[in-house]
Amino acid sequence: MTDFAASYGSLPPALIMPRVAALQRGLLWLVGCSGAVVFFEPSPYELTTLLAMVVLVATGLSLRLAFLPLAAMLFLVNIGYTICAANLMNQSRIVTWIMTSWYMAITAIFFAMAVAQDTSARLDFLRRGLIFGALVASLAGIAGYFRLFPGAYGLFTLYGRAMGPFKDPNVFSAFLVLPALFLLQSVVSDRFGKAFRSTLVLGIVTLALLLAFSRAAWGQFIISSAFMLFMMVLTSKTNVQRSRIITLSVAALLMGVVLLLVLLSFDSIDTIFKQRASFEQSYDEGRFGRFGRHILGARMALDLPFGIGPLQFTKFFPEDTHNSYLNAFMSGGWISGVCYPALIATTVILGFRYAFVRTPWQRIYLAVFATFLGTVGEAFIIDTDHWRHFWMMVGLMWGMFAANQQHIATARRSWGAAKAAIGWPSAART
Repeated sequence: MTDFAASYGSLPPALIMPRVAALQRGLLWLVGCSGAVVFFEPSPYELTTLLAMVVLVATGLSLRLAFLPLAAMLFLVNIGYTICAANLMNQSRIVTWIMTSWYMAITAIFFAMAVAQDTSARLDFLRRGLIFGALVASLAGIAGYFRLFPGAYGLFTLYGRAMGPFKDPNVFSAFLVLPALFLLQSVVSDRFGKAFRSTLVLGIVTLALLLAFSRAAWGQFIISSAFMLFMMVLTSKTNVQRSRIITLSVAALLMGVVLLLVLLSFDSIDTIFKQRASFEQSYDEGRFGRFGRHILGARMALDLPFGIGPLQFTKFFPEDTHNSYLNAFMSGGWISGVCYPALIATTVILGFRYAFVRTPWQRIYLAVFATFLGTVGEAFIIDTDHWRHFWMMVGLMWGMFAANQQHIATARRSWGAAKAAIGWPSAART
């Protein structure tokens, strides 16, 4: 760290800030990109995020009062996990689970702090990194599914489903949703050249998402896309923009249907698609099926203030909870069980509050918020507790809350100063 500071100290002051800013933004691009490779641990994401934390903190990152509620709720959630795991710490996998939970919480706070400053540029670089990472991961998943080179099928697929450089097709496809929404925004909003390039990349990403055969991710992508486009129409400045978004959204939908029909003409894809699209899955039905476990687990949670500890649910039931809210109660008792939903609810409420604030980063805000809402819904049927991109989105939302509030305060001060300069009468009465 001393060498780092010394190297910048030797530069002229006028050159220091641009170079520091470029370094900070570049690291966020790298973080976004590396999030697409997580099939071994520690993954590149952990390493690049840790590097970005060190560099950004050393170059001026600070914790704002606005983030104290976020930090407090994350602290309580993880304290609950730690307390309930106290008698299980002799198991290495439990220790790893607890450490991962604390690390995810720290990354959420880091992303909040990071994008609260230099908001537009840092969000844009992170967005570009996520898109690039999603493209690489999608190409890997497609190559694996269609066996485009020796060993690809075994490396990038699982149970006949594309998973790219991930450990699980469900997490792979869920990761692709946010970059896909960024690309969809470009398709319906940007100039022809950029929109055309985004269309090509979006086609690759959505193909990989489809070949992962994750019903939850399919639903999340459809619902999140619809919500985001609806919000974009509501927040557009002109009727021309609204008309373009609506027209191109319909065109994108038709292209998606055509792509799906073409893919279903392949027997191998059609068979798995029909199997996965069915609502009658054996692991969902019955007393100990997915939804049966939710009911039985909820009853257990009411009688167990200290839960049963992390990764213990399968000792009572055939499979994991597949419900992040129930898992909070089971893994962390009533402390985590109450604080985790409180964190999610608070983020959702604030998300709607700031959704209509006109800022230079409003478009990115809507994509992140729409994906976050989709993930919050998906968390009722799958465990999202250690999804790296989920905690990234939590941090991004809180960082944008702070940036939006600062933007509002600055606009009000500027408007007040402008009124005072022209002698505009004050609304205050004496």
